[in-house]
Amino acid sequence: MTTPFPFTAVVGQDDLRLALLLNAVSPSVGGVLVRGEKGTAKSTAVRALTSLLPDVAVVPGCRFSCDPASPDSGCPDGPHDGGGGGASRPARMVELPVGASEDRLVGALDIERALAEGVKAFEPGLLAAAHRGILYVDEVNLLHDHLVDLLLDAAAMGASYVEREGVSVRHAARFLLVGTMNPEEGELRPQLLDRFGLTVEVSASREPDQRVEVVRRRLAYDDDPAGFAARWADEEAAVRQRIVAARELLPSVRLGDGALRQIAATCAAFEVDGMRADIVMARTATALAAWAGRTDVLAEDVRQAALLALPHRRRRNPFDAPGLDEDKLDETLEEFSGDDDPDPDGDGGGPGGGGGRPQPDEGPAGDGADAARPAEGEGEPAPGGAGEQSPVRAAEPFRAKVLSVPGIGEGVAGRRSRARTEHGRTTGARRPQGTLTKLHLAATVQAAAPHQRARGRSGRGLVVRRDDLRQATREGREGNLVLFVVDASGSMAARQRMSAVKGAVLSLLLDAYQRRDKVGLVTFRGSAADVALPPTSSVDAAAARLESLPTGGRTPLAAGLLKAHDVLRVERLRDPARRALVVVVTDGRATGGPEPVAMASRAARLFAADGIASVVVDCESGPVRLGLAGRLAGELGGTAVTLDELRADSIAGLVKDVQRRAA
Repeated sequence: MTTPFPFTAVVGQDDLRLALLLNAVSPSVGGVLVRGEKGTAKSTAVRALTSLLPDVAVVPGCRFSCDPASPDSGCPDGPHDGGGGGASRPARMVELPVGASEDRLVGALDIERALAEGVKAFEPGLLAAAHRGILYVDEVNLLHDHLVDLLLDAAAMGASYVEREGVSVRHAARFLLVGTMNPEEGELRPQLLDRFGLTVEVSASREPDQRVEVVRRRLAYDDDPAGFAARWADEEAAVRQRIVAARELLPSVRLGDGALRQIAATCAAFEVDGMRADIVMARTATALAAWAGRTDVLAEDVRQAALLALPHRRRRNPFDAPGLDEDKLDETLEEFSGDDDPDPDGDGGGPGGGGGRPQPDEGPAGDGADAARPAEGEGEPAPGGAGEQSPVRAAEPFRAKVLSVPGIGEGVAGRRSRARTEHGRTTGARRPQGTLTKLHLAATVQAAAPHQRARGRSGRGLVVRRDDLRQATREGREGNLVLFVVDASGSMAARQRMSAVKGAVLSLLLDAYQRRDKVGLVTFRGSAADVALPPTSSVDAAAARLESLPTGGRTPLAAGLLKAHDVLRVERLRDPARRALVVVVTDGRATGGPEPVAMASRAARLFAADGIASVVVDCESGPVRLGLAGRLAGELGGTAVTLDELRADSIAGLVKDVQRRAA
C-alpha cells in the first residue's frame, strides 16, 4: 500500500486544511468543495486527511459498515444485534471516478437471479463503501448528470435506494463529500454546489521561499515515502489527537442567540438562497470553537464560518465570481453583535478571516450605451493597427431559444439534442451487449414465455435464461459542442450593435451551460481568424474572452469558416460521439482576402458537405438589408435567425417556428 503524503507536510493552503479538519471534527458540516488551478495540491491534501481520521467501529462481516452500537435495521446484510461486540477499522476514503457507471456508484442487482429465484443478490457500490467515511470526487464538475442526481439523493436522505423492475434494496449512505475542481473546465450545477457545506479557493504561492519548500518536500517524499512520513509522524499524531479532543468537546459548545443572530443577518445580507447556509454556518462556527478548545462560539468563529460557507452560495449564474465582500461582512457582524455574545468586545472581526479571496464585481454589467462609433470600418487596418477599437461591454443577457442538432446522436448525456442514452424514455429493447444495466421486463418475459414447457416449468415462477434477457433502449438528450464563430470586423464595430451581439452570444453561452455543452470561440477580423477559446466545458472562460474582444478591420469571413472547420476536425478525433452545432454571428459581409465572396461560399459548402449543423445569427440592421446572412445560412445547409428571433419570448421567433413546421 502506498504511503500517503502527510497532511501536516502540505505547505500553505491554510483555508483548505482548516476546512478539511472542521469536517473531520464535525461531519455534519457537509463536506468541502476545493476550487483551484491545476497543480495546487488539492488531491494530495484530501487524500492525506484519511490517515488523521479516528478508526470506525463496524459490525464484523457487514459490507455496509453498520455501527454495532446502533445498526441499520434495514441493512441488506442484517439484521444485526444492537449493542453487540464489534470490530474497528481505519476510516475509508472512496474515490468516485468521473466516468463511473450508475451500477458502480449505487451497486447492482443480479436481475437474472431476482427473476428466476426471487433472490435479492446485491453487490454494493461505492456509496456503500463510503458510508461513515469520505466520498472523494476529483474533477467533480465533469461528473455526468445522472451520477450527480444519485449523489444529491443520497446526500439528502442519508441512504441509497436501488430499484430494478420491482426489486429494491436500501442501505444507509452517510458520508463526507469532498470534491476538487478546476474552474477553467466548467462549473458545477447549482443543486450540487449547494450540497457542499464549505468551499475554498486554492492557488499556487507566488512567494519563492514557499515554492522552494514545496519542491523540497515533494522530492524528499518521492525519494523515500516511508521515511518522509516517519519524520512527520509526531505532528500527525498531535493533529489526530486534537481531532479526537475536539469531537469530544463538540457537544458542549454553546451557540448563543447573539451568534445565531449574526449568522442569520449575514446570510440575509448576502442574499443566499434557502436556509441551508444558515445551518452550515452554525455547524461550522461550532466546529471552529471546538477545534480551538472553547465551549463558546465567538464572533471570529462566525466570521470564519461565513468565509468558508457563503462564497459558492452567492453565485447566481456561471459568470459570477465566487467570493465575499469582507468589509460588508465585518459591518454586518458589528451591527448585529449582541450583549449575550461571548465575545466581550463584540467587534465581529478576528484572526480567522481567510483573506485573499477574490471579491465580486458589485457594479452593473453595463449596457454598452457609450457614444456610438461609425458603423462601417471596412477600410480600417488589421488588428493591432490604428483602426482597432476598444472592447465594449455586452448587453444584458436574455433567455435564448433552444437551438439543437437534427437527428439522433449517441453522445454524452446532456440537455440539448435528441440522443440514445442510458437515461430517458424507453423506446424499445435489444439483446444486452456486455453487462445488463436497464432490464426491459416485458420484452424479457415475452422472450422467455414460449420456452417454459421445454424448460420443465412446474411452479409459479418463470424460468429465465440469460439469452432471454433484454436491454431497454432509451432516448434522452445529449450535450453538444457549440462552436461560436463571431465576426469582429469593422462592419460590426458600431458600439450599440456590438454590445447587442455580445449580449446575444452571452445568452447562448448561458444556455450552453444549462444544457451541459462544450463551447468554443473563433473570431475573425482584419486579415485572419483566431481560435479565441479552444473547445472547453468552461462557459465563463468563453464569456471572459468575449468581453475582451476588440473590433475593427475588414471581414475575412472565409478565414473564419475555415478556422472553425479545422477546429471541428480536430475535435472529432478527440470526441467522435459529440456532435457539433456551429453558431455564426455575422452580418454576412465578406471583404477580406482574395476573392472574398467566392472563398466564403466554398468554405460554407464544406460544412454542408460534412453534415455539420449550423445556425447563422443575422446581425444586419437598418431599413435597407442585403440578406447576406440568409444566403450564407443556405450555403452552410443551416438556418438563419435575427437577433430578435433569438429571444425565447420573441413573437417574431415564434411565428417563424410555426411557419417552418408548417412547411
